[in-house]
Amino acid sequence: MLKNIFKTISYIIISFILFTSLITLFLRWVNPPTTAFIQQVENSSFKSMFVKQDGIKKWTPIKSISKNIIFAVVASEDQRFFEHHGFDFVEIEKAVEEKLDGGRSRGASTITQQVAKNLFLFPTKSFLRKGIELYYSILVELIWDKRRILEVYLNIAQFGNKIYGVEAASNYYFNKPSQFLNIDESVQLISILPNPIKFDLKNKSSYLNKRIDRIKLEIENMEKARILEL
Repeated sequence: MLKNIFKTISYIIISFILFTSLITLFLRWVNPPTTAFIQQVENSSFKSMFVKQDGIKKWTPIKSISKNIIFAVVASEDQRFFEHHGFDFVEIEKAVEEKLDGGRSRGASTITQQVAKNLFLFPTKSFLRKGIELYYSILVELIWDKRRILEVYLNIAQFGNKIYGVEAASNYYFNKPSQFLNIDESVQLISILPNPIKFDLKNKSSYLNKRIDRIKLEIENMEKARILEL
């Protein structure tokens, strides 16, 4: 009996790995019409996952996105993006130390982890969901290249109420395609990513202005060669 249980569990695990690997491989070349996050937030039907909907209005290839946007998102969200393999252990250690010292909890998620969470998972908090997020992050890093990870991230990220993707955000906030965003506009756009519903570019708080200044400083000090090669 134990042998049969073990075989069944093994079959389930292998099937799950094969299925998720195939889906991830498929999405390396095929742009997703929606995400698990959008499905929950917008209360879309299951059917809408397979047709064009209001979530991702226009998919923009990374070559048509301003390099200024990519400078800003790497500087703000994941400065070691090109060095790690899905997990930034330096930031994780800093987050743990701050928490142990009585500081506020802060995220240490990489761009890869955010892609895995928003694309495949529903935004509930549990150890199981976090474990699956880690699994998908490894899968994405193994199957996609950094260019594809950035492209998907910028096209599925939420930039406001019902605003998904950098192209929709650029048109909404600056009335221009993302390809033509300058460095100041790019930094402003990326500055709202931690909480795009709370932060308002049209009525900036003192905190948001400080965040914008910090991102600009990080861009000045960052290595840009890898981004310019994209």
